[in-house]
Amino acid sequence: MSKYAANTDVPADKSRSEIERTLSRYGATRFMYGWEPDAAIVQFEADNRTVRFILPMPDRGDRQFTHTPAKGQKRDAAAIEKAYDQAVRQKWRALALVIKAKLEAVESGITEFESEFLANIVLPDDQTVGEHMRPQIAAAYEGGGMPKLLPVFRPKPVDGS
Repeated sequence: MSKYAANTDVPADKSRSEIERTLSRYGATRFMYGWEPDAAIVQFEADNRTVRFILPMPDRGDRQFTHTPAKGQKRDAAAIEKAYDQAVRQKWRALALVIKAKLEAVESGITEFESEFLANIVLPDDQTVGEHMRPQIAAAYEGGGMPKLLPVFRPKPVDGS
């Protein structure tokens, strides 16, 4: 299966701008992005919720960039950079598509905002719902039981006196 926008010519900064324009068009009230060597972050506020996407960046030293796919020959620095930049462009195009599709699904009444963005909603402790729930989901599947979300309340039986 091929990746969406695997051969895109759209620069990463154009995709980031498109994300910002899309969010504005669909009523987001705040937007920010940042980056570090291994990831980029897009965060916005919409529907009274803060939403965060962490976009993992490829590793420049990965073999898919340092060597040719067909014969496995070592690439020169310019070829490595070109292959790496292509992968970065693809990731940004995919994120732009995901955000736009989710917002349009909400706008069209197909789903609700919280349902569509649930895993990416930021909780008061600065974790996303997904970050908070992934370990609990794994434990539930490993142990076969449901995690307790709230303390169990059992009223005392009335003894009839």
